[in-house]
Amino acid sequence: MEVEITKDNFETLRNGDLPLVVDLWATWCGPCKAISPLVSKLAEEYDGKLVVGKCDVEQNEDITMEYAVRNIPTLLFFKDGKLVNKHVGAPNESKMRALFDKLL
Repeated sequence: MEVEITKDNFETLRNGDLPLVVDLWATWCGPCKAISPLVSKLAEEYDGKLVVGKCDVEQNEDITMEYAVRNIPTLLFFKDGKLVNKHVGAPNESKMRALFDKLL
């Protein structure tokens, strides 16, 4: 499942029953646009196992500041409400799958 992350739903999703992957992006970011279809594909494939959220850094500065996000794309991985992994940059499909699998 893929959802839009906002400051209003972030805490609820982070503390939910399923692990959470947050894709931090911006409209002007080329690498973010490049990995977006892959993130969406994996969100479908991992549906029911984890939640994938898309977070626009320009609309959610509080989240980017809280997790010291300085470059995008950045993927944040949460389990049981805690940040357990962070990946900066645009991973290829095999790397992204490995990151998702590690969260399960």
